[in-house]
Amino acid sequence: MIKQASTSRVSVNAQSLRRNARRGVSLALGLAAVSAIAACVAQQQAPKPSATEVAASVTPDQVQGIVHMCSSCHGITGVSVSPTFPRLAGQQEAYLEAQLKAFRDHTRADPHAHTYMWGMAQHLSDPMIAGLATYFSSQKPAAPTPGDPQLVAAGGKLFMEGNADKGIPICQSCHGDHALGMDTIPRLASQHHDYLVEQLKNFASNARNNQIMHENAKTLDNDQIEQLATYLAAQP
Repeated sequence: MIKQASTSRVSVNAQSLRRNARRGVSLALGLAAVSAIAACVAQQQAPKPSATEVAASVTPDQVQGIVHMCSSCHGITGVSVSPTFPRLAGQQEAYLEAQLKAFRDHTRADPHAHTYMWGMAQHLSDPMIAGLATYFSSQKPAAPTPGDPQLVAAGGKLFMEGNADKGIPICQSCHGDHALGMDTIPRLASQHHDYLVEQLKNFASNARNNQIMHENAKTLDNDQIEQLATYLAAQP
């Protein structure tokens, strides 16, 4: 009898230990899950560093070395001569950073992007991209290019009022009153006329993949594209 009672007590104690162990594991897993969720929330809520702050991890001399390479097409201060290459001086910093990353990641694939920029951007680190964006955005924008007054007037009307009959929205609502852009929306003022024409056609045909701009540009005819490009190139 004593042996049976002892065995029974051992069995009860073993069961109790197993239950406590399972509770301990469950509690540990629960605490781990809470900690993981808290870490994710903290990471999402943490402020993201600006391009200028990220750029601090590369030296000015390193940035200037890449700027020198860029200058063969875009000019040392981002004021290019050939309309094949856009003017970068005074462009929105966030837009420049986003486009350089899109070239590097091959998510921007219009013909000139593929031909010129994929190779140039493939080895750029995030800090270097931030440094380049900071540099070119801080340069003095190019001087405007005067155009035919009638085309400028027609382009200005289209930019500021759109064309509801053709489903063309008001460009000004995103690009700003003076086409200076904001954040990832680019500055268009004083850009090369021919570059603007090419990009509007790329958006319209989806050669440059941007759903918003495709919808905005797909009903533009050649005359309206010419008017907009002439107006924007003439803006300071």
